[in-house]
Amino acid sequence: MTTQGKHIAVAGATGAVGREILACLEQRNFPVAKLTLLASARSVGKTLPFRGEEIPVQELTKDSFAGVDIALFSAGGGTSKEFAPAAAAAGAIVIDNSSAFRMDPEVPLVIPEVNPADVRSIPKGIIANPNCTTIITLMGLTPLHREFGLRNIIASSYQAVSGSGAQGIAELESQVQAIVAGQPVATNVYPHQIAFNVIPHVDVFEANGYTREEMKMQNEGRKILHLDTMRASVTCVRVPVYRSHSVAVTATFSRPVDVERARQCIDAAPGVRVCDDREKALYPTPLDTSEKDDCLVGRIRRDLVSDNGLTFWVVGDQVRKGAALNAVQIAEIL
Repeated sequence: MTTQGKHIAVAGATGAVGREILACLEQRNFPVAKLTLLASARSVGKTLPFRGEEIPVQELTKDSFAGVDIALFSAGGGTSKEFAPAAAAAGAIVIDNSSAFRMDPEVPLVIPEVNPADVRSIPKGIIANPNCTTIITLMGLTPLHREFGLRNIIASSYQAVSGSGAQGIAELESQVQAIVAGQPVATNVYPHQIAFNVIPHVDVFEANGYTREEMKMQNEGRKILHLDTMRASVTCVRVPVYRSHSVAVTATFSRPVDVERARQCIDAAPGVRVCDDREKALYPTPLDTSEKDDCLVGRIRRDLVSDNGLTFWVVGDQVRKGAALNAVQIAEIL
């Protein structure tokens, strides 16, 4: 490892996002002087590779953060609520991937390409990573908001099973194998068969008929963009895709829109690229973004219903940009 840099802790290191965080730290040559890997007691004794070394996994406790500069959490909301304040109290800056602190007014909610200045004030020592679908949508939407002035959003998401963790991937795999073999299909993770199907139900339903996942787009989007008047009507759908979320967005703006100018704004923005050529059937798909940093935007066109409306399709790797990479980019700002 490098002899100069930061003491980094990763809580939830053995999970999919934790492992992706380690990959991002290594690939981006983050200045790590010391690396502490933390997980539940059942993972103690395991090792994970980092820069040619095997780093042992330690049990996550409230005493795990002495001397830690930055603690990257990817262990779930309950774990974050229990341990993140202890990490902050020990002097670490916490970057949390869960939903535990996102709507806390004293916790900045940050996408580095969108609102990096919000990390200037960290009163609780905690920075929150937004929801993965929110991140991917705003990567395509923010350049347009800056140019045309966003008013509201209607969107439908097409969310990969890895958004449910390793068990989501395993359920899709096992169901496909069962169907091919002519065997009964078992459902555990999802309320319905996900293989060769789509399920318009991500997260729990709220009193207004939307799911919690669907409301995150409006609630988190308002906070990130500092746009309290923005409204979002979203339908989140689980699809039989392993990795990368896709979102169909219709956005209405306060100023007249122009498709060519929209393309230019997106292409000029960091972390997002236009992939849009109708004659060549060129548009983003989940396979185009899986294990990639950038989000891709295509199918950009004027909306036929609303004035000053644009419709587009944005795709991004929800494990990487929607979680691990975004957290590491926040650490880079720090």
